[in-house]
Amino acid sequence: MFCFSAIAQTQKQRKEIIDELNTVKFGQGKVTVFEDRAIEEILGRSMAPARTVYSTADGVQFVRMRGFKIQAFSGNNQRTSKNEAYYKQGLINTSFPEQETVVTFDSPFWRLRVGNFKTREEATAMLNDMRKTFPAFGREMYVVIDEVKIPLEQLQEQ
Repeated sequence: MFCFSAIAQTQKQRKEIIDELNTVKFGQGKVTVFEDRAIEEILGRSMAPARTVYSTADGVQFVRMRGFKIQAFSGNNQRTSKNEAYYKQGLINTSFPEQETVVTFDSPFWRLRVGNFKTREEATAMLNDMRKTFPAFGREMYVVIDEVKIPLEQLQEQ
């Protein structure tokens, strides 16, 4: 019931604003607002994208959303980049088993990305830890925007 009354109130306010703009007032000029029916139908609706909840094999529920990962490797050498990406993935998995690692190939690049972070600050903190652990390839690691998997319980804590 509350949701319906909130939408009705929003539509009423929008109608009042449009009526106010279309009212002729002496000495202030004339404004005419033409509102397309499609716009009228979507105004008042939530613009937040619907989030689909996924589950892992062990029953952990998560959502996919825009977030941050650490790009730990990127290479385009056809002979060595694939092996290097998987080698570094093994090293990172050993030192940071709680972080998800993913090797991808998007021609011509092999990439290794680490983690699922809601904020850049979380990703940067992990990046600093990884640079301390792997100083030899720390300079090529950096934070990137990517689609991440965030456990549903973490989103509900907000």
